[in-house]
Amino acid sequence: MEAGVLFSGGKDSALAAIMLARDYGVELNTCVFDPDREVPEVRAAAAALDLPFRKRVLGRDLLEEAVDLLLTCGYPNDAIDMVHRTAIEILSREYAVVGDGTRREDRVPRIERSEVQHLEMTTGCSYVRPLLGYGKPEVERLAGRLLVVRYGETGVIGNGDYEGEIRDALRARGIDPALLFPPHHLQSLVVARKNT
Repeated sequence: MEAGVLFSGGKDSALAAIMLARDYGVELNTCVFDPDREVPEVRAAAAALDLPFRKRVLGRDLLEEAVDLLLTCGYPNDAIDMVHRTAIEILSREYAVVGDGTRREDRVPRIERSEVQHLEMTTGCSYVRPLLGYGKPEVERLAGRLLVVRYGETGVIGNGDYEGEIRDALRARGIDPALLFPPHHLQSLVVARKNT
């Protein structure tokens, strides 16, 4: 059975993919808004995991909708949740199992239990979050044991997180993203898998 995993190239989605690959044929899916955007660092992370990779285009209309929602709310959580929900729905049309790397303490992206139940009932797919029971310290321990990871600020590190393109869209509108996003948000990027 095939599982489509939302993959940013970071340690959380990489760990989720490793866990799911024990039981499923995993394909890594990175979602971008701009069809011309290339994600070589994310492709390299997928290659390091030795798993197939697909770039998915969510479209500029969804990006504009996300930016409008962010500006209405005054913070990014709802916009990122909306984008993540859309990405999950897209994958649910193709895969029997859809997974991501959300952890226990993650506030964003967050899909509520009722939304998961609705998705599964309407699409017939299973939505799985292998790290949901794991706290940040345990995820860090596992990542340190299994992966070589590079860290950097959002926008500096070349991962496939939704946030980078949302920040760029804000700048294009003449708005400083630092006014809306938390400062010093570290992102991760997998650069290799350790031999264990």
